[in-house]
Amino acid sequence: MVTAITPDEFTAAEGVEDWAVLDAAVPTVGAAFETGSFARGVDLIARIGALADAANHHPDVDLRYPSVTVRLSTHEISGLSERDVALARQISATARELGIRAGSPEGS
Repeated sequence: MVTAITPDEFTAAEGVEDWAVLDAAVPTVGAAFETGSFARGVDLIARIGALADAANHHPDVDLRYPSVTVRLSTHEISGLSERDVALARQISATARELGIRAGSPEGS
């Protein structure tokens, strides 16, 4: 069983500094990554897909030149869980490995 966490618990977790709470009513978090090119965006999304499949936890991903926006929530509880924290950390680490910086998730 998945245990819910609050938006405050999510933002207090280490390694999720790139992420912001987008909707507190139905807790969702998001991050934007400034890829600089469509090809780098596709590469990041492919890596996010592999992480998501490995975790069996699938984010909403939006590719628009020149950035990728990612939204996370745990659908089975209609909120946030430690699964979101773990995947957010992995996605941010992957972006850093690719030299992609995080931007503002505004408009996510």
